Amino acid sequence: MTGDHVIAKNQNSRLFRMKALCVLLAFVGLSVAIPSDFVFPPLENGGKNWALLVAGSNGWGNYRHQADVCHAYQILKSHGIPDEQIIVMMVDDIANNKMNPTPGKIINRPEGDDVYHGVVKDYTGLEEVAPEVFLKVLQGKKEELAGIGSGKVIDSGPNDNVFVNFVDHGGPGIVAFGRKLLHALDLIKTLDDMHKEKKFAKLLFYMEACESGSMFEYLLAKNKNILAVTASNATTSSYACYFDKKRKTFLGDVFSVKWMEDSDKENLNSETIEKQFKIVKRETNTSTVCQFGDMKIDSMTVSEFQGSSQSNQIVYPIPDPNVGAVPSEDVDLHINMNLFKLASTAEDRKYYSEKIAQESMRRGKVAPLIQKIVSIATNSNNRQVERIMKARMGLFRHECYKAAVEHLADTCPQLELRQQFGYAFKHLYAFVNLCEESVPTETILEAITKGCSQ
Repeated sequence: MTGDHVIAKNQNSRLFRMKALCVLLAFVGLSVAIPSDFVFPPLENGGKNWALLVAGSNGWGNYRHQADVCHAYQILKSHGIPDEQIIVMMVDDIANNKMNPTPGKIINRPEGDDVYHGVVKDYTGLEEVAPEVFLKVLQGKKEELAGIGSGKVIDSGPNDNVFVNFVDHGGPGIVAFGRKLLHALDLIKTLDDMHKEKKFAKLLFYMEACESGSMFEYLLAKNKNILAVTASNATTSSYACYFDKKRKTFLGDVFSVKWMEDSDKENLNSETIEKQFKIVKRETNTSTVCQFGDMKIDSMTVSEFQGSSQSNQIVYPIPDPNVGAVPSEDVDLHINMNLFKLASTAEDRKYYSEKIAQESMRRGKVAPLIQKIVSIATNSNNRQVERIMKARMGLFRHECYKAAVEHLADTCPQLELRQQFGYAFKHLYAFVNLCEESVPTETILEAITKGCSQ
């Protein structure tokens, strides 16, 4: 019997069992409720579910990122995935932060339940929550992580499904990890290597970040059993939601809140990835939710990645996260604007007006500095400078762009790229354009050095 016949036979067998189970449950459901601890059939061929949950940011203003990841952890646990197969990476500076009015607790929606309790954190702090650690964990390189965090890795094989959920700031072809950046080229290489090494049966990647589509666009193959769902396309922002007056920060991100709201209330054993995607895309009206990669995964059930046990938690209606949502790169500004409006004394209003002015000045330095660098790199060709500062070209020359961004981050501290300054990330498209217009990499690097030193 050929391999194709075996695969077809397995798929038909699996389909038959699923249909039979649905008929049985429909009949039984007429008189008996499904027990809360009912466990649906495991993955084919004894496969396991593995999950890697990552919040790459730190700081109170980024509260929402760790809240998203903690909520995701609770979903996976409630659907039966054991801690041994869940890896959590988060700086862990929020729950016990001095600004937290409810020490030891994190919420992901207004008046929501604590999502921090019970979370088993494997990698914490800025040194451990880093791109090189993330890639090694994902690829299962346990020996290279000796003495770092818990040392846990995605120890998956050819029959296992892997779910990755990443939340942080982003820009063209990059996402942030504390003081460092993960580039699209490095992420895709790791995913390709995992495919070659048969590290998974299927891999589903949910990414919450501005311009997150640029991490996969033109890069993720359609035939490698990997599907990526992103909060935004390659050129637009993702959105923060639920400003909390008590905590003085945003509690969640619209895309993340929407997919988790859906997973909290749906029967994951019957809901397909495609159905969840369509619901989240329709209800996330602040950004363009996208898919990349192997669309065959759309027909699989959500339970095949997020767990098949029935959750017994009570789900309450939540406020619409789109209301009052703001672009992620504008969060710091909006926090201070909201606090200015809420201020009850002249002293507080003065304090927050000064904070708004400082943030505006911080932002006002970005575009002129980048335009200066572009002008140097193009020998003051005004027409080319104007084009590069306005166009949004597709990113193909990744090596050139990576070299430019890393040099910019190291040479121009005023842009705060190592401090996750989302507003500066938004302007990195100019360096995409320089590379795509075939300006030599060395010329760009020299222009950065000169422009940042003046």
